[in-house]
Amino acid sequence: MDNMAGLGTALPARQAGAKAHVEDPDLDDQEADIDVREAVKQAFGGPEGRSGLAAALQGGLDSLVGRSSGFDILETLPAPVRRRVETLRTLDGEYQELEAQFLAEKAELEAKYQNLYQPLFVKRADIVAGRIDSESTPDDEPVSEKPETMESAEDEGPSPDNVGVPEFWLRAMKNHELLDEQITARDEVPLKFLVDIKSDKELGEDTKGFRLHFHFLPNPYFSNSILTKSYFMVDEEDPILEKAEGTEINWQSGKNTTVKIMKKKPKKGSKNTKPVTKTEQCESFFNFFSPPKIPEDDEDIDDEEAERLQEVMEADYEMGAVLREKVIPRAVTWYTGEAIMDDDDEDEEDDDEEDDDEGDDDDDDEDEEEDEESSPIKQQKHGIKGPAAPAAGQEQPPECKQQ
Repeated sequence: MDNMAGLGTALPARQAGAKAHVEDPDLDDQEADIDVREAVKQAFGGPEGRSGLAAALQGGLDSLVGRSSGFDILETLPAPVRRRVETLRTLDGEYQELEAQFLAEKAELEAKYQNLYQPLFVKRADIVAGRIDSESTPDDEPVSEKPETMESAEDEGPSPDNVGVPEFWLRAMKNHELLDEQITARDEVPLKFLVDIKSDKELGEDTKGFRLHFHFLPNPYFSNSILTKSYFMVDEEDPILEKAEGTEINWQSGKNTTVKIMKKKPKKGSKNTKPVTKTEQCESFFNFFSPPKIPEDDEDIDDEEAERLQEVMEADYEMGAVLREKVIPRAVTWYTGEAIMDDDDEDEEDDDEEDDDEGDDDDDDEDEEEDEESSPIKQQKHGIKGPAAPAAGQEQPPECKQQ
């Protein structure tokens, strides 16, 4: 997925807490072999605190790569070759300066065009919500000054059927395979009240990332008119996710689609004759607004939990990036289904390129498979439902009925 693909190898270590093995070339291999659990503990205990999780999760992988530094290599080279390598390093420094200039100009250009896009998105939102009608053409049949949907909306109050384009965003999201996997039958009715999705980068000065805004009509499911999801990035180019935050949904009584309420009859002979009520988490699109939390206590993290957290964070980010980069800009093509073919064509091109690469060297593939099996962190390739994936051996969350 273009910019999203890097998150799988993502969460690379870029902070001091997980790079102990490259700082001192005299460290022997035994001292440099820091496992994932120890790396996580160091990250939580270090000055970067919770933001060190991205570095910590990849710490175990860092210990698998070679540890000799560039300076060690230079010392072994003949003087003429060493001078040439130093010249190459100077050229690399000049390249990095130009790259930094490119990224700065790119950010300015993106900001310029985001401002130019906004009037188009505002008009789209007004048409979808029924606040304005589309512009007529000479071939159109005459229409009343107010569209029927707008008149009925005034008479009956806000309704998902009394808008300009009913179920616009629900249909658009369901036409994307990844998003469709997250939407359950119970979610569809409240999502019919969704009339706009926006994206911006207004997270605060010098804060990298983006925020999604979901605008809803008044509805019987929750009192929030806007739900937001924010992604805070360590690095946007790779990308490297630091954390995600979502809106707390104020559910109306008995309308929460993210939980299942179980009632069990008391055992025979029990003094308590009332049914026992138990609430269980279940799959729902609205779990998107409850992203995974990083435990405060470093003792709560082990290898398996670190791996699970990385997988869940990757899947959560992928869902947000799909909305921001694909669905929001071209929403009408996802609503009509035109974008499905375009997306399939892109995937086929990517698959063809991967097939060509895989055919080059079978031995390299075997080595990679061995590395994946021995790696303490395996990457997730597909989206998952809900705020967390069940650990191995655990039962999948049950499908729940609307309460």
